[in-house]
Amino acid sequence: MDNLSDALQKLKITAADRAEGSLEGCLDCLLQALAQNNTETSEKIQGSGVLQLLANLLTPQSSCTARVANIIAEVAKNEFMRIPCVDAGLVSPLVQLLNSKDQEVLLQTGRALGNICYDSHSLQAQLINMGVIPTLVKLLGIHCHNAALTEMCLVAFGNLAELESSKEQFASTNIAEELVKLFKKQIEHDKREMVFEVLAPLAENDAIKLQLVEAGLVECLLEIVQQKVDSDKEDDVAELKTASDLMVLLLLGDESMQKLFEGGKGSVFQRVLSWIPSNNNQLQLAGALAIANFARNDGNCIHMVDSGIVEKLMDLLDRHEEDGSVTVQHAALSALRNLAIPVVNKAKMLSAGVTGTVLKFLKSEMPPVQFKLLGTLRMLIDAQEAAEQLGKNAKLVERLVEWCEAKDHAGVMGESNRLLSALIRHSKSKDVIKTIVQSGGIKHLVTMATSEHVIMQNEALVALALIAALELGPAEKDLESAQLVQILHRLLADERSAPEIKYNSMVLICALMGSESLYKEVQDLAFLDVVSKLRSHENKSVAQQASLTEQRLTVES
Repeated sequence: MDNLSDALQKLKITAADRAEGSLEGCLDCLLQALAQNNTETSEKIQGSGVLQLLANLLTPQSSCTARVANIIAEVAKNEFMRIPCVDAGLVSPLVQLLNSKDQEVLLQTGRALGNICYDSHSLQAQLINMGVIPTLVKLLGIHCHNAALTEMCLVAFGNLAELESSKEQFASTNIAEELVKLFKKQIEHDKREMVFEVLAPLAENDAIKLQLVEAGLVECLLEIVQQKVDSDKEDDVAELKTASDLMVLLLLGDESMQKLFEGGKGSVFQRVLSWIPSNNNQLQLAGALAIANFARNDGNCIHMVDSGIVEKLMDLLDRHEEDGSVTVQHAALSALRNLAIPVVNKAKMLSAGVTGTVLKFLKSEMPPVQFKLLGTLRMLIDAQEAAEQLGKNAKLVERLVEWCEAKDHAGVMGESNRLLSALIRHSKSKDVIKTIVQSGGIKHLVTMATSEHVIMQNEALVALALIAALELGPAEKDLESAQLVQILHRLLADERSAPEIKYNSMVLICALMGSESLYKEVQDLAFLDVVSKLRSHENKSVAQQASLTEQRLTVES
């Protein structure tokens, strides 16, 4: 270590007059000491005040530059040295050196910057603002035959791509083209893995998704899937998963998805379709997720239902019914739910028997599966006949009532309530109402009328008005104990209630007058005062309904 102290002293003197011959010896001595004991040597370098001198030695024309950058890279492996390197003003001259033609200088500079900024979002953001992204992308293109430099660029991209602020800068370069070119050349699993690690965070950006699709990434991914699908080797299984996951991610962008759909005639779409009946779990999952992503507009959904995709998804669900993969169940149900959105698809899917397949999963205890199952059924029951059939299914209604209490899973709870209400609204059937009353569902509809979401409040009030109009007797006790009248009074008195909520609350009040006990509650709560104020409401429908309700209340009293 005496040699080190001498070298540090000598370095201070020679750095001032930049005598390159003597500098090289000092720098080599430092590098040797760092190789033997990095931490201790780094502490000595910091204590000696040499760090501040290194900034002046980082000049493009000096023969010592690569060594200096190497020393900084080694020192910055220690977390305690990173801030001192920044304070010594080393970042700016290092960034300048990224314009060097010398490959060794570039490699050591990239390492130094990478180590200084390791795990620091604020320093990485600083690099982005200094314009390193376009520079690094250019370097990747120029030095694509230098494996060490390529790897350095990929590591840098991987770190910078985690920052949201980097995505716009990446999108304005030809990164997609360069990465796809590089990806095509890689044969080894580890090297491809490195490219994948950069592609995944970049592909979260919609503009870059489209660029990657245009650069031909999808064809590469499909090729990997084809090569690895029958292999049991761990690396191959991992690569198949990465490739198919990335494929699904590319389909999340509207433009990239539509480009690959190609009116349902695209070869990519056809290949993805073939994944669903495959025997590979990962491909089944990716295939179902891809279909769910393609099914994001009516045109695509209509085309897919006409081309028989529903039957493929139903077969897939059947294969996963007993002890199947929860992720596959969830993905296939997501796809069916999306496909059921266009009006013309509902009858076709009902006659294909979708509800029967979906109802098999009522026994699932997995909230994500429950949530998609409920959403699919709710999308399908616009037709009166379907709503009546499902609404009389006591098993389904009992499960819905149970899930209406799933307080730990707000999504499941909300969807269960909405489906209960939809069964009544679309069937307008006394038998459905009886089934819901018998299963204890009334109180949940009353609670739903107090939801923070106007759409859910409204759905609940319309369903309750139908109950009051069609089957008030059997529901009377439950409506009383759920304090419906008090809730309606609150909704009408609250200035924040939306006009449609006020309107439907008054319609419901009128319907409740058919019950002696509920009407007594209405009288006790002085509804007339609240209703008469609404006669001058700015919304015409509310004002008219207020006049009608006031007349009913006056006549009845």
